[in-house]
Amino acid sequence: MKIIKINKANIEELTETLQKGGLVIMPTETVYGAFVDATNPKAIEKLNKYKKRPFGKPYSVAVSNQKMAEKYVYLNKTAKNLYKNFLPGPLTIISKSKGKVAKGVESEEKTLGIRIPNYPFVLEVIKKYQKPLTATSANASYKKNPHSVKDILDNLSHSQKELIDIIVDAGRLPKNKPSTVIDTTQEEPAIIRQGGIKIKNKNKFLSKDEENTQSLAKTIYQKYAKFYQTRPIIFALEGKMGTGKTVFTKGLGSVLGIKEDIKSPTYDIITEHKGKKTKLFHIDVWRLENEEEIEKMGLEKLLKENPVVAIEWANKIVDIIKKHSEDAIVIWVRINYGKRENERIITWGIL
Repeated sequence: MKIIKINKANIEELTETLQKGGLVIMPTETVYGAFVDATNPKAIEKLNKYKKRPFGKPYSVAVSNQKMAEKYVYLNKTAKNLYKNFLPGPLTIISKSKGKVAKGVESEEKTLGIRIPNYPFVLEVIKKYQKPLTATSANASYKKNPHSVKDILDNLSHSQKELIDIIVDAGRLPKNKPSTVIDTTQEEPAIIRQGGIKIKNKNKFLSKDEENTQSLAKTIYQKYAKFYQTRPIIFALEGKMGTGKTVFTKGLGSVLGIKEDIKSPTYDIITEHKGKKTKLFHIDVWRLENEEEIEKMGLEKLLKENPVVAIEWANKIVDIIKKHSEDAIVIWVRINYGKRENERIITWGIL
């Protein structure tokens, strides 16, 4: 592993390393990123080992401009408008892939996320290399966001460090948010993660009874169902006692094909339910004294199964949920009492 200060980095050396299937860590406008040639299967295999990431979980890729992006994905009108208005910048746009990247980079649905980093040094490397590079953070999955080289190295095993060829050190980066991720492959764009670019997506619904609440849960889940088994889908539920957080979770259970009755796991904290295709973990953090308790109970290991998760009283563990929002889809659901006895006002949006 070689560490080079950014003002002494040789772009020719970096591109030669990438050409040989090497792993290069470089700064971006969000965090330090782990870059390999997105068209090289051996490089992707190396990156998976470094990230400790199972094969099949897709990566986004970085390109230098829209023209380069169109070599690898089909851009519809929505995507082109986003490119025009927000790129370069902290935005990842998911489009239909043309199948020109290595296996394991695009999703099982043949989609591919594209980034154009707003960081001149990285753009210069990509322009020189003339191939897309993976655009993933340099931390292992579920570890601390890397804003410095120390953040990276302090959270890696010896075997992971040995996989790194070059680190370009630009010092401590500003604590900017990761990129916003938006899927443009459907008729209506779906925000997968809110990040550095804020895109309004808050929704509001008046539920007149429990059936309405459960139907809404099904509708929201179906919008993100295509991502099951590729990343965790977390429903962070916030609301006063009796507003219907468990009722909402029952709706999730129904759409997942869970036959057993779903009850609030207040005393068990975590309850596992098996559906037809995926698991539902129902979590109630009401009794926890601090956020760290849920981590000690194995939340990180649980999320590696890419399940659907419903967390009641999510407002008590906001920082923990934010920590996992880079690898998971987090849908924040607030349930409030309405004017009438059975009415509930439900708002939701991507964290």
